[in-house]
Amino acid sequence: MTSDPHSGEANINDDGGIAGGPISSVNPVVAARGLLVGIALLMAGNGLQRSLLGVRSETEGFGVVAIGVVMACYFGGFFLGGLYVQRLITRVGHIRVFAALASLVSGAALVYVLFISPVSWALMMFVTGVCIAGLVVVAESWLNDMADNTTRGRTLAMYMVATMGGMTAGQFLLETADTDGFKLFVLASLLVSASLVPVTLSASSNPPLGVPEPLSTRELTRNVPTGVISAFWIGTSAGVLMGLGAVYAVTEIPTSRISLFLAAPLLGSIIMQWPIGRLSDRIGRRPVMWWVAAAASAIGVVLALVDPKSWLVIVLMFGLGGMTFSLYSLTIAYTADWLPQSQLTAASASLVRINGVGAVVGPLIVAPAMAYTSTQAYYWALVATHGLIAAYISWRALFRKPVPKELQRVFVVYPARASAVASNLIGRRRRVYDPPQQS
Repeated sequence: MTSDPHSGEANINDDGGIAGGPISSVNPVVAARGLLVGIALLMAGNGLQRSLLGVRSETEGFGVVAIGVVMACYFGGFFLGGLYVQRLITRVGHIRVFAALASLVSGAALVYVLFISPVSWALMMFVTGVCIAGLVVVAESWLNDMADNTTRGRTLAMYMVATMGGMTAGQFLLETADTDGFKLFVLASLLVSASLVPVTLSASSNPPLGVPEPLSTRELTRNVPTGVISAFWIGTSAGVLMGLGAVYAVTEIPTSRISLFLAAPLLGSIIMQWPIGRLSDRIGRRPVMWWVAAAASAIGVVLALVDPKSWLVIVLMFGLGGMTFSLYSLTIAYTADWLPQSQLTAASASLVRINGVGAVVGPLIVAPAMAYTSTQAYYWALVATHGLIAAYISWRALFRKPVPKELQRVFVVYPARASAVASNLIGRRRRVYDPPQQS
């Protein structure tokens, strides 16, 4: 391993600082096909399961506060799973971990219908969150090993489409059976189990887990405070948007449009992230982040004031999801602009944890607000979180100049609920330079 004399990023190998090269020279679309199909099936089952629980818990009379706790348990499990699953992978390997965790998620989907109570559902949601975090780490490790520096952007784009596309499909599956019955729980279980087939048959080896250059959360906060603050509040927004969306929809949205209401933000995330990201490449990351956060806050205000039965709500939710999830990708890209390649994995791990804490906090705070004030608190919370991001970016702009746009990394879409391993798929800068120390 050698360092470029013109670069401030010493000791970085061709794979972005992570040991282990590509396992195949085949086109990444072909090499990753089975894995991406498995990811799509997994996310379809997970997306169906989470939305179904939100709808079913309301009809079971759990109460909004209890539902908020149940949804927060999922994000709490995801947070802890990201911390500890890599140790398990190191001991027994990727394929076994994927099979074991997918089996647990599949089984949990059946436990929900066997034991209908907030306590059992909260426990199973926690287990599901832990397992999904582990499955994401496994999948991203394989994808990272399949890609090289010329294909990482395309590979991450395919991963985003498989992840968000699968979750979107899961929302529409709510219409295929009665939410008060057991068939949808069985369908969610079958989808997760089916994800095992293409993954285990296409995975030819266990990719290595590299040891990234360490970067503490404290050091990250000192170097890129905007990234840390934004990651937390985006996590809060996403936790509310997706965790409590079904609860709001059951009480306010016409039954025939519930699936569309829940799918609209995910569709928006798929379609809007690329143009927003490319715009940030052209005019700079910070101004685009401000406009996206401000636009999301404004959309939230309109949603809180418009008639819930209007079709305009679906259009606005499409825009809100596109803004919220794009803002997370922008935050990852913004943070990457200020750090050397060798620190991206550690930085992304910290941002994932911070984002996860926000996702836990959001439902725990907003669910009681919805219960004791009005269901419109769902929208006003999103107004507040995005508004805080815009306000903080404005304040930081008074003290620190942004990274010049010609020195930014090329934007890539970063899927929601991705793990730190996906950071290895982020491309290098347009020009190599020694990054500034504070944002």
